[in-house]
Amino acid sequence: MFTELRVVMETEKLSTFQKKINYSFRDTELLKNALTHSSYANEKNWEYSANNERLEFLGDAVLETVASQYIFSENPNMVEGKMTKLRASLVCEMSLASSAREIGLGEYLYLGKGERRTGGAGRDSILSDAFEALIGAIFLDGGLEPAAGFIRTFVLSDIEEKQLFYDSKTILQEIVQGKKHEEAQISYPLIKEEGPDHDKHFTVCCEINGQRYAEGAGHTKKAAQQQAAYQTILMLRKK
Repeated sequence: MFTELRVVMETEKLSTFQKKINYSFRDTELLKNALTHSSYANEKNWEYSANNERLEFLGDAVLETVASQYIFSENPNMVEGKMTKLRASLVCEMSLASSAREIGLGEYLYLGKGERRTGGAGRDSILSDAFEALIGAIFLDGGLEPAAGFIRTFVLSDIEEKQLFYDSKTILQEIVQGKKHEEAQISYPLIKEEGPDHDKHFTVCCEINGQRYAEGAGHTKKAAQQQAAYQTILMLRKK
């Protein structure tokens, strides 16, 4: 009875998710595969192909192709170097993690107990990898067009905002200089460092000429700094 109830709940949960992404899988096993993190598969002693890493590999290739074609078509006068940078900004970890959060992907992931306990469902790296795996699963299930449609809806939207994710530190520097503060000093002092060596969590603050602005957090100092710079840009835009 308990097993039957669990199956029904899982089916309903996956059905809800498919409505969110506006795609209905013919083969729901592909969807489950895309949502299965290696930590969960390892706990169950499943074979390697049961986790989403192979689908991530495929989804990454599909994403690059669709994004490249979109940028090429929409920007007929953009030079190769700028197209490369724009594509990188759209498919970087922070951008994909943001897209994953838009569809609540973390709620549907199959994670090992330890990974779930330490906040894996909200970690950028896990979310971005699963998002690419989902693209791969849609591609295998329905072909290029539905995969491209999904990418256009959830990745190639609000491009100006997503560009900030790629290198917020550089963009912040340009904004500060553009306001004629050429001598302004931007720093990112460490506020807090938590967790064991294999799962560190850093919190930093962005300071401009000693004035504290926004904080940022991440599993590397660089990621935390980018997040702090991004939040600072949003603060400056409101002024």
